[in-house]
Amino acid sequence: MNHRLIRSAVVTGPTGSVGTALCQRLLQEGIEVYAVVRPGSPRVSQLPEDRHLHVVACDADKLKALSGELTGVHADVFYHLAWAHTAGPGRNDMPSQVQNIQNTLDAVHAAHEMGCKVFIGAGSQAEYGRVEGLLRADTPAFPENGYGMAKLCAGQMSRVECAALGMDHVWVRILSVYGPRDGMGSMISATIQKLLLGECPALTAGGQRWDYLYSADAAEALYLCAVKGKNGAVYPLGSGKARPLREYVEIMRDAIDPSLKLGFGEIPYAPLQVMHLQADITDLEQDTGFRPSVAFETGIRDTIEWMRCRLHA
Repeated sequence: MNHRLIRSAVVTGPTGSVGTALCQRLLQEGIEVYAVVRPGSPRVSQLPEDRHLHVVACDADKLKALSGELTGVHADVFYHLAWAHTAGPGRNDMPSQVQNIQNTLDAVHAAHEMGCKVFIGAGSQAEYGRVEGLLRADTPAFPENGYGMAKLCAGQMSRVECAALGMDHVWVRILSVYGPRDGMGSMISATIQKLLLGECPALTAGGQRWDYLYSADAAEALYLCAVKGKNGAVYPLGSGKARPLREYVEIMRDAIDPSLKLGFGEIPYAPLQVMHLQADITDLEQDTGFRPSVAFETGIRDTIEWMRCRLHA
C-alpha cells in the first residue's frame, strides 16, 4: 500500500503516558496536533509546549460536535485514546462502558467530517481475557469484564463505521505501557512511589509473565500505524517479549535502592489473574517497520526520575 502523508492529527486522551508521548512524536515530524482534553483537566499542563500543538476542550461524550468546534480544520489522522473507567470497579460500570462505545463511534464521525484518511483506535489486551500464549490479531477474544467487552465492541463497530464512510481503520490492542506521566494507579507507578518513599510495597508472588513497552516506543508504533498501518488491521502492541513480573520489580528497586525490601507474596493473585501477557508483533513489524528500541532497564530510569521530580515538586 502507499504510505499516507500525515500533516495534521487529532488526539483524544492526550494527557496520559501514551497520549503525551504520541503528541511529542507527532510534533517531531512537524505535524499539526489538535489535543482534545476534558474541560478543566489538571493534566493539560503535561502536554508539550509547541506552536504546532493546539489544545481543544471537549468532553469525550461531546465528540459528535468536535468538528463544529474546529470549523475549517482539516486532519489526516484521528487517534482515539480517550476512555473513561479503565481501572477498578469502573471496569464493570456497564452504562459507562456502553457510553465509551458511543463516544468511539462519535469520534469516527468527527474524523470523517474533518477529512481524516485513517482512524486509529486504542484497544486493549483486556479484549482477549485470559490467554496462555502469544496474543495475535486472530487470537480468540473472550473478555471477562465490561471494559474489555466494550473495547472489543468499539473496535469492531468503529471498523464497520469507517468502512461505510470510506475511511481507513486501524485498531491497536495495547498491552502494558509504562513511562513518565503514567497514572498513579498502575502497578509500576504505585511501586515506584512506595520505593521512593522508602516503603516496602505489598506485591503478589510476581510469577506472572508480562510484556512491558516504554511509552515512547508505543508512540512510535502509533505514528507508524498512521503512515503505514493496513486498513482493517488489528495490531497487538507490546515489546514482543515477556519476563516475570518479579524481575521487573527487582529492576525498579535496584535502580532506586538495592537495599529496599519487597513484599512479594503479601497480596494473593486476583481470581481472574492474567498469568501470561505477551504480544506477537510480527504483523506490526512487517507492515510498519516498527521495532521497540528502549530496554526496560533504560525506560524505567527515566520513569523513576520523572516520578522523583513529581514527588518533590
